[in-house]
Amino acid sequence: MARQGDDGPLVGRTGTLADIQSYLRDVGPGGTAAVFVTGESGIGKSRLLRETADALRGSGFAVLFGTCLDIGDASPLHPVLQALRRHDGSGPAAAADDAGALLDRVSRDLRRIAGDQQLLLVLDDLQWADRSTRQLLLYLLAGLGDVRVSVLAAIRAEALHGTHPLRRVLAELRRLRSVRVVDLAPLNQSQTHELVAAIVGGTVAVEDAERVFKRSGGNPFVVEELARDLRDGRIELSDTLREIFLSRVDELPPHAHTVVHAIAAGVEPVEHAVLAGVVPLPEDQLIEAIRAAVTHRFVARDGDGYKLRHRLVAEVLEQEVLPAEAASLHRRYAEALESIDGEPDNARLAYHWQRAGEPGRALPAVVAAARTAESMYGFAEAHRYWTIALQLTAEADRRRTELLANAAESAHQCGEHLLALARLEELAGRPDAPGQAGVHLRRARYLAAAGRSATAETEYHRALEAPDCTPRQRASAAAYLAELLLHLGRYADANQHAREALELAAVNGATADLVRASAALGFSAAFREDPDAGLAVIRHGVEIAERSGHPDDLGVAYLHLAELLTGPLNSVEEGVLVARRGAEKLSSLGVGRTYQTRLLAIAANGLFRSGQWAEADAVLDSAMRNRPSGADAVELLLARCRLWVGFGELDNARRNLDAAATLLAGGGARHVLPMLTLRAGMAIWLGEHADARAAVQRGLTESRSDDLALLAVLAWHGLRAEAEAHVAGQPVDAGAVRRLRTVMDRLVKGVVDAPPAVRAVVDGYLDLCTAELSRVEDRHDPEPWARAAAVWDRRQQPYPAAYSRLRHAEASLQRRVRRATAISGLRQAYGTATAMGARPLASEIVGVAQRFRVTLADDAETVPMAVPEQPADELSSLTGREREVLAAVAEGLTNREIGELLFISERTVGVHLGHIFDKLQVRTRVQASRVYLTAA
Repeated sequence: MARQGDDGPLVGRTGTLADIQSYLRDVGPGGTAAVFVTGESGIGKSRLLRETADALRGSGFAVLFGTCLDIGDASPLHPVLQALRRHDGSGPAAAADDAGALLDRVSRDLRRIAGDQQLLLVLDDLQWADRSTRQLLLYLLAGLGDVRVSVLAAIRAEALHGTHPLRRVLAELRRLRSVRVVDLAPLNQSQTHELVAAIVGGTVAVEDAERVFKRSGGNPFVVEELARDLRDGRIELSDTLREIFLSRVDELPPHAHTVVHAIAAGVEPVEHAVLAGVVPLPEDQLIEAIRAAVTHRFVARDGDGYKLRHRLVAEVLEQEVLPAEAASLHRRYAEALESIDGEPDNARLAYHWQRAGEPGRALPAVVAAARTAESMYGFAEAHRYWTIALQLTAEADRRRTELLANAAESAHQCGEHLLALARLEELAGRPDAPGQAGVHLRRARYLAAAGRSATAETEYHRALEAPDCTPRQRASAAAYLAELLLHLGRYADANQHAREALELAAVNGATADLVRASAALGFSAAFREDPDAGLAVIRHGVEIAERSGHPDDLGVAYLHLAELLTGPLNSVEEGVLVARRGAEKLSSLGVGRTYQTRLLAIAANGLFRSGQWAEADAVLDSAMRNRPSGADAVELLLARCRLWVGFGELDNARRNLDAAATLLAGGGARHVLPMLTLRAGMAIWLGEHADARAAVQRGLTESRSDDLALLAVLAWHGLRAEAEAHVAGQPVDAGAVRRLRTVMDRLVKGVVDAPPAVRAVVDGYLDLCTAELSRVEDRHDPEPWARAAAVWDRRQQPYPAAYSRLRHAEASLQRRVRRATAISGLRQAYGTATAMGARPLASEIVGVAQRFRVTLADDAETVPMAVPEQPADELSSLTGREREVLAAVAEGLTNREIGELLFISERTVGVHLGHIFDKLQVRTRVQASRVYLTAA
């Protein structure tokens, strides 16, 4: 195989390079040292030789560089003579009749060239060294030639098989203390990704880099070739790589050649018993053939089986085999697998029967593989098998109806909601389609997941009204409808259907119906009536889900609990912890693309509210790797848009909103209202006040939601847009202001009977609305802004608190009252904004400071406030809230006292302590306190 390029970065080898140089300088008592670098072709041996020679040349070493040729013993001392000619322009004449004299003369020349320096003799491709060169190495390294010499040589590992003469030489040389053998391993996954990125330039998709790693096996030369193909947009394997691998395969002994072909067609690792059934050789010959394939570095052992070192070999050989040969090979594989006692490997059976051109024998194995994947919650894998099963059956096949039903459900489970709908339509059109209620119920679920809430609601009602609706289906439809109504923000309707669903599920329903109905009932009850009672119902649903262990049950329960805590109830810290714990649990259950994505979006929203924007950004980056679709993608896009607007990345925010709007297509209030609020907020920062007004008015017109918190934040943005328009000298829309006042009146009346936690949220936004009205009416009243700042401080939401302080300072400075308090608040707001990265807000604070000639720091005008000191290393893994809890623990406070001090529940304190103990790897409060006091 060709050598690794010299122009590419030396990835993953810098430590090895330093070790080799150190070994060569560490000469033994005889003044000699040697390093033999071994490894497969393309692993980077020659590159290391050149890098080492360049590094040592002129630093006490005289360097000679020679390369052995694959010409046997016909040219005595060829690489050494070549090195001498390169150095002097000529070399000693060959004396074939007197090898000893030639060795003596070469030794004298080497001594002359070295002079007072250490001689470094570099020999590449030593596996092809002639007998005289091998003898010279023994002669020099044994100290017989009176030359202070260090030898650096590269050897292709696959060449040292059988009775290769160099094996004996190396065995003898290994006895010397000054001789070391360095075996180069392939690059690991991260090193391969680094090399790919360096060659391609810029950002490389993780899946592209991973594909290069799997195909190359970490061989640097192959990685470079594949990375260049990726960079240049080539899909087909390059002729260079193809010819290299084919030429190496052709060098194999015949039986080893057969073994490599067989393993290339298998599903790795290929067990020995299976390979024995595929390759028709006696056992002793089979073992010898496998040994040869291993020695030539084509095959590696993997547990009790074998695999190819490079998957590229399979790609190359696949195109060299005739279709009939390939079919015969796969048939032998399938028969060998069926002959083995024990549980059949249905996935591999399905693969081989399918490739053998036997769809009738493949289908049972495909279906069995799909069911096995589903039993292990491998929904993406199950979806792949159900899709294959459909491909193996004709339209007229009666089995296709059941296959379509399973394929549709598996597509939904792994996030392919539109494909699920398409398969459901095909299923509904078949003569033996399931009943109306079942089809309506499925269609509703898939539509809701795809973000089409209004259509989904209609389908749920059709399922309930269908004449063939069974009690079990009625319970499921009511539970799902209750959850959908939550999403639409219609909590009273959700409460009614949830109660109905619980009654039905208690008699006829499944665990999933109980969990879904409990979650919907608990959320609506907590929002409308009694937070404690509602939370108790949801927590009971979580307990049922935990006992069930099914991803759907766990996902639904964790979603509603986390959203309730981070949103209406303002237990943000606990809500974020619940969301993250649920996301971690569900990531291992095959629903990373759906439930895990939503939970991470909820966690990010909570972190946004609590001012931890950098951490929220990291959480969303992690969630984006799931590549969600439908409503799951909308949740993620909206969460990301909140950050983009806050950071001032308005182009990115616009793209996210446009993508969310495209996906939404009839979504509910809990998507539509936040989307319109974000569009208004973005337009305000851009000075596009008419667009902001239009977004708000659209939300007020179209919404049927009784979610007062969503309406409150939308109303605030509407009045803020009018205030900004007025400040900019643009006309205020009196009709828009009148409608917003009406909404405020509705909010005031609506929160009278609301639970305290919900009322606090709405009151906070009403304070902001009242304060914005003072700007619209040129009253410049600082008092409503002061009340708003205090409310948001109590809720521990720094962004609206900072905004309120900005406006309070602006109004106070405008009226020329309480200047010292105004300046202090302005500075505090600036410190908060810069710490979070809220650039538009920070910029507006700077503008106000400059207008009123206020310095934002003691030393200079508008200098960013200092970021709080970072925690000591021992505490670096803790969040800000966890450090506060730990500090209180170190003072000897109980959980109850800590909760009262930090305005959080005793339960939340316990949750924080559990995470603190895990992160610090301690088991008691005393141990945790000791870590804190030591770090402090």
